[in-house]
Amino acid sequence: MAVAQPKPKPATKANTTPKGKMQMHRRSRTGCYTCRLRRKKCDEGSPSCTACKHLGLRCEYKRPMWWSNNDQRRLQKDNIKMIIKRKKLTEKTTSSATNQVMTPGSETPPGLSHSLPTSATFSDPLDRTRSASIDSSLSLFDFNAPPHIADYTAYNAQMHSSHSQYASMYPEFSPYEIDVKTERQMYINDNLARRESTVSTFSTYHPPPPPEQMLPSFPVDNEWEGAIYTDRRESLAEETLNINLFDFSHGQPAPVRQVAIELEEGDQRLLDHFISDVLPSVFPILETNQHGSARTDYVLPALSNNKCYLHCCLSIAAQHCKATMNIQGEQIDNDIMRHRYATISELCEALNRDTNHSDILEATLGMIFFQCSVGRFDDSLPDIPWHQHFQAAISLIQKLELSRAVSESHDLIPFNMTLTAWIDILGSTIQGRAPTFAHTYREKHLSTTNSSLGLRELMGCEDRVMYLVSEIACLEALKKDGMDDIALCQHVHALGDQIGLTEIGELGPKIPFNANGVLSPKQLSKNITAAFRIAARIYLCSLVPGFTPSQQSCVGLVSKLTQVLEFIPSGQSGFDRSLVWVYLIGGSVSTMDSPFRSFFEERLMGLGDLANFGSFGRVACLLKEVWGHVDGRLSPGGGEAHYVSWRDVMQMKGWDFLLI
Repeated sequence: MAVAQPKPKPATKANTTPKGKMQMHRRSRTGCYTCRLRRKKCDEGSPSCTACKHLGLRCEYKRPMWWSNNDQRRLQKDNIKMIIKRKKLTEKTTSSATNQVMTPGSETPPGLSHSLPTSATFSDPLDRTRSASIDSSLSLFDFNAPPHIADYTAYNAQMHSSHSQYASMYPEFSPYEIDVKTERQMYINDNLARRESTVSTFSTYHPPPPPEQMLPSFPVDNEWEGAIYTDRRESLAEETLNINLFDFSHGQPAPVRQVAIELEEGDQRLLDHFISDVLPSVFPILETNQHGSARTDYVLPALSNNKCYLHCCLSIAAQHCKATMNIQGEQIDNDIMRHRYATISELCEALNRDTNHSDILEATLGMIFFQCSVGRFDDSLPDIPWHQHFQAAISLIQKLELSRAVSESHDLIPFNMTLTAWIDILGSTIQGRAPTFAHTYREKHLSTTNSSLGLRELMGCEDRVMYLVSEIACLEALKKDGMDDIALCQHVHALGDQIGLTEIGELGPKIPFNANGVLSPKQLSKNITAAFRIAARIYLCSLVPGFTPSQQSCVGLVSKLTQVLEFIPSGQSGFDRSLVWVYLIGGSVSTMDSPFRSFFEERLMGLGDLANFGSFGRVACLLKEVWGHVDGRLSPGGGEAHYVSWRDVMQMKGWDFLLI
């Protein structure tokens, strides 16, 4: 029989021993540095404590560099407060229910469908005219150009760390805040009875990718650090890309901007979620070089002035909430469909009026491109396929004459045309057709004075490489139209030489941080370009008759691609989600024993939950399906792997994704 033990008396000042004091002192020094900064109790979980895991904070048990500097520590604390504020904001979204319910019969907007892709889905009205786009300009390529293969070097010993600690030294790249003012109005018998205003403040700072764990760290002497950064300020400025390139069509940039939007309470939460959680992941490459420009000069003004664009973003925000926070139920689905329906309705009305073409184009591109950052591969809610939206975008581009403008003008590049070009080029490879504006890209490629479309500044890959991806897509379209094998191989050889010419002068990828830990947008772009270049070679080789992934040339290219991808910062603050097309092309031809597959699994683990949605989540599911088909056809004793096209797998699964 158990005997109850008397409760121990609480320690008092009189019976506190020196030993007890020492134990208390030791206890106060335990826990991760993030919890210690917040002065919260830490359960010391591994690899991340419960508090940090819940808030999505970086859990650090080793003494971080920011701990020894009061200013850096204060900045770190402010960033954590902002993250906690956002977390509470999103939790409100899950716990609060709005009274807005869709009326009967309005659950499904007209024009939305669940239809699975068929052969007709993957064909395109433009296919009938694609031969006109693929003219004899291919003969301008030099068939005798010497091929060039980059010699990739190993990791160098450069050190890098968070660049936030140097913000005061580089104020032009420092974070700033944006105020979003939302207003609510209540009318009784058409008379204004109540009016409320709310201002939400968002910081444009987002932490950079963490240092690679394989690289050592060392304490930094503050005096030495300050002298080095003062001396190197001018040279660091040379490492950036062109920061005055785009015409956002919304006036001059401003360091602080207040946006006033009238919204109901539930929609206000969705807008806050879009700005704080969705928007930072939409243009990550542009953010590294032109901090905050996409937000302050493009997205926020469009939210204020373009009702159709606003509904698009609110629908995307609701979809993001559902995917990232695993919210289920009618309310969140109604939010998605209500704003999706409103977007489609506004688009149709605007198209019928044949006015405000720039506004319609903004919203249409948003419906296409923002979808690449949200949602899961098995979303069941009805929607319009991306390529049908893109048909409307093409019509608007032609009405606005943007393609002619970028060919003839030397002024700022229309941002919407650059975004259209990125979707056009990579989207054409997804559908197996020629890009709509292939002739414009060809002219740009052959031009010696006006060759940039801003693709490098927007998405990271050099324009010349993207123009050659366009040419490869044109060649694939010609192959489908019956081009004979000899002519096909000649064009493959010519385009391969052209890809080689883009490598001349390149020394291979390097860690995209300089010796003092600051991210170099220019080096990041070089690394991303190298990855796209190899993916373009793989795509080109796949057009050769008799191609199989087990060929030594293909195995070598996939291996080189894996090496290059190691130089791209990974994790939740990295840039893997900007390389979806690269992972698709390389992964679809990787063999069972390829290092690519284990590398890809590591990147998936590094992204955590972010690996499950958006285009990255979709390509991860597609690659697993492709590998299952390929590996399943191998004979028990080994043998050559069969080539199963990822497009065929998409059709078999009924998927119609834009994987960019």
